[in-house]
Amino acid sequence: MEKKAIYFDHAATTPVCQEALQKMIPYFTDVFGNPNSQHAFGRESAKAVDEARDEIASIINAKPSEVYFTSGGTESDNWALRGIAHAHKDKGNHIVISPIEHAAMLVTAKALEKEGFKIDYMKVDSQGFVDLQHLKSIVGEGTILVGCMMANNEVGTIEPIKEIAEIAHSVGAYCFTDAVQAAGVLKLDVKELGVDLMSMSSHKIYGPKGVGALYVRNGVKIGSILTGGHQERMKRGGTTNVPAIVGFGEAFKIANRDLDKNFEYVSSLRDHFIDRVLNEVPFVKLNGPRQNRLPANADFSFEFIEGESILFSLDLAGICVSSGSACSSGSLEPSHVLLALGLEEALAHGSIRFSFGKHNTMEEVDYAVETIKSAVQRLRDMSPLFKAQGDIKYV
Repeated sequence: MEKKAIYFDHAATTPVCQEALQKMIPYFTDVFGNPNSQHAFGRESAKAVDEARDEIASIINAKPSEVYFTSGGTESDNWALRGIAHAHKDKGNHIVISPIEHAAMLVTAKALEKEGFKIDYMKVDSQGFVDLQHLKSIVGEGTILVGCMMANNEVGTIEPIKEIAEIAHSVGAYCFTDAVQAAGVLKLDVKELGVDLMSMSSHKIYGPKGVGALYVRNGVKIGSILTGGHQERMKRGGTTNVPAIVGFGEAFKIANRDLDKNFEYVSSLRDHFIDRVLNEVPFVKLNGPRQNRLPANADFSFEFIEGESILFSLDLAGICVSSGSACSSGSLEPSHVLLALGLEEALAHGSIRFSFGKHNTMEEVDYAVETIKSAVQRLRDMSPLFKAQGDIKYV
């Protein structure tokens, strides 16, 4: 195969699909009105925003009045945690989240802790699944919110959100799920899941960056974190990003339309890739489960070498991957997700995340496997720890 740039980092971001791009363009040029303006230009923009809101609400089985547009997953996560915490502090100060959440959740939880809120972390097993019995043991009177991501952004574990919501509701707490990695990939039904709040982001589903949404069930009292305007039904100030919202709505519609087809196809790439790596590269560990895993995700730890070294080697070969979450990949610290799963620090440092997309091919996957084998063998040849293992053969 001729060497070319291959993108295996779809968990970080995706290219904007043509349908979404084409639908957005008029709202940059011809239909440029502020949707809060009381004239024809404004009304036309407002109509486009309403249509996108209706589309997204329909897909997740919510009412349009329960969908609030934001700047993305990070803002939605912040809003859910801070908004519920501040609006319900008269009832209690206890919040429970998982230890493998996105930094938008973990850092916000730490900030709330400094404000006097009590934060507990539910245990996860070696594959990243939440320990439901442990969760039951730590919630109680004073618990106001239980938050858990629907699918993990690093190791792909799909969590039992419905059961988590039932536990939260049993003590009178709200349940929030970060569905940024799940939206457009898994079927989302907020009523079936039983969640009270759910965050989503456009750029993970072949939509534009800089826009997302927070579902807030009608009747849930939530404070605002962006004030100063009456946009989003007085809940979130700021000029409405009409082109991005239009693109988000269209991308979500396309993703939902092709959900089953894309799930099956991308899963086939992932499974072929995982099988080949496990069978042909020695001293490698798949992080996360084989079942109940995001279709695009394959996360490996390679013993005796640093993940960053593999990443750079693959990049030189034209293969784009990640050493973890894109929001924390600049950190020198090992992945908090892998440490929570019980991996030793050295092994956590040797991890690489591959995340496939609907435009990838099996030919690209096979090329990546051959490149990985070559890069890993070359890097290990320079490792005294690996040499101590003796003569290891690669398939």
